[in-house]
Amino acid sequence: MNQPRPKRDVETLLEALPYIREFYGKTVVIKYGGAAMVDPLLKDEFARDVVLLKYVGMNPVVVHGGGPEITSYMQRLDLPVRFVDGLRVSDEQTVELVKMVLVGKVNKDIVLQINRHGQPAVGLSGDDGLLFRASRMSAPSGADIGFVGHIDHVNTGVITHIAADYIPVIASVGADADGNSYNINADDAAAAVAAALGAYKVMFMTDVAGWLRDPNDPESLISEVGADALEQALPGVSGGMRPKLNACLEAVRAGVSAAYIVDGRVPHSLLTELFTDAGSGTKISSFGGQL
Repeated sequence: MNQPRPKRDVETLLEALPYIREFYGKTVVIKYGGAAMVDPLLKDEFARDVVLLKYVGMNPVVVHGGGPEITSYMQRLDLPVRFVDGLRVSDEQTVELVKMVLVGKVNKDIVLQINRHGQPAVGLSGDDGLLFRASRMSAPSGADIGFVGHIDHVNTGVITHIAADYIPVIASVGADADGNSYNINADDAAAAVAAALGAYKVMFMTDVAGWLRDPNDPESLISEVGADALEQALPGVSGGMRPKLNACLEAVRAGVSAAYIVDGRVPHSLLTELFTDAGSGTKISSFGGQL
């Protein structure tokens, strides 16, 4: 005899319905990173979540880095691993390795995982179809960080053409007009893609609950903040959270309705943020509150 489904399951579906209606046909850019790219269970759950977004009529675009794998390969090859202002210092050898790992391995692993769950995905990098035109940048502090690129232009035609039938999965590397390759921070790449596409929302998956007032206190989560308040607070933020918050700010300033930092260590945190009233993580919007 079949057991009736718990009432909460039905309530969850009903709670999600208005959000599904609101997001139908909209583009959501997802920066995929952190533990969700490492833990086998989380990798599988992420792929299922992205496929679900496509099935309910949204247009998910995945942008990824691969920091842990890059670091692992650099250590195997005895290459120095250094970060400044949360950005990886990248000489020519580092950029060559980054392209090999992100484009040749990580990107294809993500594509295969999504394919397994019933929606075809296509892997891209900033070099494909001149997707990203980049230029060399410095760290926010002004320090030289080598061949780290800032995206000056996104060829949205490549993405929209692919997204009509497939889920685009984009590795965060690119080149300039002279053919010099750059390592591009995946947070910055996701923000640039979201802004160029006029995405409805952009989601940044990370390894913390969101933006914390005190990085050592997990209970100090800032659930929502406005772009103006974030801009004022940004100079005081350090480490890997700074490029994420800066990317959120850039996306919102460019017209994306909201940017979110969500905890990729929690299964289905992406769906929880999009489809439930409670949400999770930190939301940044033009009309958000003060700190």
